[in-house]
Amino acid sequence: MAEISEFRGVRYNPARIRQLGDVICPPYDVISPQEQLALYEKDEYNFVRLEHGVEKPGDDEKNNKYTRARDTLNRWLKDDILIQDTVPNYYVHEYSFEIGESKKRRLELYACVRLEPWEKKVIFPHEFTMDRAKTDRLNLLKACAADLSPVFGLYEDPGNKINQLIMTRVKANPTYSFQYGAETHRFWLVSEPEFVQRISHFFITKPIYIADGHHRYETALAYRDYRRQFNPQSSGNEAFNYILMALVSFSDPGVVILPIHRLVRGISASKLNSFKKELPRYFEVTEARGEQVSISDAAIGSIKICGLEPGQVLGLRLLPSIRLSDYLDKKHSDAYCKLDVSVVQHIICEQLLGLPPGDNDNLAYTPSAESACRMVDSGQFQFTILLNPVSPKTIKAVADANDRMPRKSTFFYPKLPSGLVFFRLDGEL
Repeated sequence: MAEISEFRGVRYNPARIRQLGDVICPPYDVISPQEQLALYEKDEYNFVRLEHGVEKPGDDEKNNKYTRARDTLNRWLKDDILIQDTVPNYYVHEYSFEIGESKKRRLELYACVRLEPWEKKVIFPHEFTMDRAKTDRLNLLKACAADLSPVFGLYEDPGNKINQLIMTRVKANPTYSFQYGAETHRFWLVSEPEFVQRISHFFITKPIYIADGHHRYETALAYRDYRRQFNPQSSGNEAFNYILMALVSFSDPGVVILPIHRLVRGISASKLNSFKKELPRYFEVTEARGEQVSISDAAIGSIKICGLEPGQVLGLRLLPSIRLSDYLDKKHSDAYCKLDVSVVQHIICEQLLGLPPGDNDNLAYTPSAESACRMVDSGQFQFTILLNPVSPKTIKAVADANDRMPRKSTFFYPKLPSGLVFFRLDGEL
């Protein structure tokens, strides 16, 4: 179902950049203003200058972060800071990292994937997007004509055949091997005809599920349509018909999905008091003290609220008599209705707190429960709603039902780095 292809990647020149860990960066949507400035200072060739440039006073249509990214890209190519491979490759990234006390490894196959609209059911989304982020990415695409950072895609491989094939090919001698903090990265270029054929053939029967990068995917569709306006005789093989993806098996042990917790502020005293009284009408409520229970303890409820009272943890389980579908303004799948994050969105946030869907000043988000509780303890927020992670199987079930989770439902950890490899969108693939 999915058409994937090797490509002539653009990457840092190892003869010019000795420490790749100094020049890669996180994806744009998790770079804070403070981290953005720190990355600028870390190295003059840090990829943040392309991925997420700094806005400056006086920026206008002719001089702004997008035009500066374009000029920087062209200069780095001219100066051989960046080089383009002369032959098409698949690229393999082995990502070793720690989470808590565990050490994990994720195997990623970087490939170009032909863009398809959602209705074709070749590429499946699982979350909704916001227009503001897509406008930013589209401006960058138009300026640079390059797909700078990969979308994170998942695919089914129950027998683990692809990972075994990849590991057989890339046991040693990586093109890059470097540290980035506590992470270890190894990166290979693979162009052998047999490997390419087997990989490409495997995906002919496989749909791809977007884990991370919905905004980038929808932006790439918009950019493709934009370019087609100026290419009425388009053959379909132009590079702008494709998107860069890092493809990972659903069964890869390095697929880590964290929940995204809600932080609440700006609720009036009367509304907060009413909220506390109303909870038992919808939930079986279990109360514990902070010192008695870990915030990750599922025994007190799959949804937890911390901070309504000092040191208090409330565990919530939806009462059997409450049907989430009764509180939805449109029909959703059974898989959607079983999600804790759907209950939080529609019953807690909308029904009980009266908060409208989408971004608003009353809600903030974090994948760290510890950070959420600290921000409540410091008085920045009134309370936090803590969630358990969803499984890859659940994400697939929602996507297969042609449905999408509420925004900010999943946080895939760690994020794909930007700067390992990218591809240009001019010419044919």
